[in-house]
Amino acid sequence: MLKKKTFVVLFFICSVTIFGQSKFNLPRANSDKIKFQLIDNLIIIPVEVNGVELSFLLDTGVSKPILFNITNIDTLQVNNVETVYLRGLGGGEPVEALKSQNNIFKIGNAININQDIFVVFDNSINFTPRLGVAVHGIIGFDLFRDFIVEINYSSHFIRINKPTTFEYKNCNKCEQFNLSFYNNKPYINGTVNIDQGNLPVKLLVDTGSSDALWLFEEESLGMKPLNNNYFEDFLGKGLSGNVHGKRSKVKSFSLKSFVLKNVNVAFPDSTSISYARKHEDRNGSISGELLKRFNIIMDYRNAKLTLKKNNQFRSPFRYNKSGIVLEQNGIRAVKEKYFEKQTDHYGRSNEDNTVVNFTESFRLNLRPAFSIVELRKDSPAERAGLLIGDVILTINGKGTHTMKLQDLIEIFSGEDDKLIKLVVERNLIPIRINFRLENPLK
Repeated sequence: MLKKKTFVVLFFICSVTIFGQSKFNLPRANSDKIKFQLIDNLIIIPVEVNGVELSFLLDTGVSKPILFNITNIDTLQVNNVETVYLRGLGGGEPVEALKSQNNIFKIGNAININQDIFVVFDNSINFTPRLGVAVHGIIGFDLFRDFIVEINYSSHFIRINKPTTFEYKNCNKCEQFNLSFYNNKPYINGTVNIDQGNLPVKLLVDTGSSDALWLFEEESLGMKPLNNNYFEDFLGKGLSGNVHGKRSKVKSFSLKSFVLKNVNVAFPDSTSISYARKHEDRNGSISGELLKRFNIIMDYRNAKLTLKKNNQFRSPFRYNKSGIVLEQNGIRAVKEKYFEKQTDHYGRSNEDNTVVNFTESFRLNLRPAFSIVELRKDSPAERAGLLIGDVILTINGKGTHTMKLQDLIEIFSGEDDKLIKLVVERNLIPIRINFRLENPLK
């Protein structure tokens, strides 16, 4: 096996030079509809890789698919060709990976029989715990290059269309934008109002980030938190480590006639985005929390993006008011009540409504464990005494084993002054801790 080593730079979630001329095809139709999960503003689609069904993040910011979190997939076969090193957002070191060719990818009815991928075996590169659902990889440019892709955020599906047969419909409520490309990633022009004036910005269209708006801080351009009002926070997990920065608000963000007010913005720290800033004209990113307010047509071939407002357009932009960042980290044994079928001496069951002696039974079941992995400094949760590593057992009287990770995140983004009652496990001891949600922007 060839062992040539290559260094490849990726941004979260990636930018690489295209190799190979592999193509996706729809052999029997002009279009195909594919349902997706929307988790924390991210699009998760089913992808079959060499006959194995997996889940991938659909990311407009990645040029070649990346495969990770595959340690438990014994049947997956990949063709290892050469070792490469990948760098993404975060301040850590490059990650070793294998570049693999001649793989068969299937997305809905679309198929590519000669797909190139990067395979990462580092167990720390795993986005599943932060999302609470299995994610095995990331895919983007290859799919958007070969099809005109409609993203219906409101109904949770994408439709892939052959460019040769797709016809645009008349849409008086739509706005169409010209896309520009750098390293195969799409950019769009918008306008941001941070203080008094409107600032033109060039932004990466990034479906692979769950935030609303990222801006690269630049005081000379007025690109900084409004009235110096911000809080330091964890922004996300990149390929090269965690990303931290400042969170704030902008007065408005505009895409032609579409104007959104009081929009969440993050200013990532300069260390984490040093490679992303190599594109000198770029001012930041427009991401999932903002994009989900539109239904979108991505047309890479004609360098066009079409937006239409959906029912999420006027939804408020909210922040995590607890200061807690959770992961679905492992499992725990939960004692759960269940109804055990009983019979009397004549063999009649309690389903016959003839048995009056009911017995309450319990059993231990394995359920996800939700652990605190980040605590914002001086947040309500930190001041209340919570610690990194605490496992949340109940929230406001409800067992977390009956909930999804996204349910907990939504509770922590609730109304100001909402009382949060937790029972957490620390060193195998249950502890009760209460606090109230606070707006982190004073």
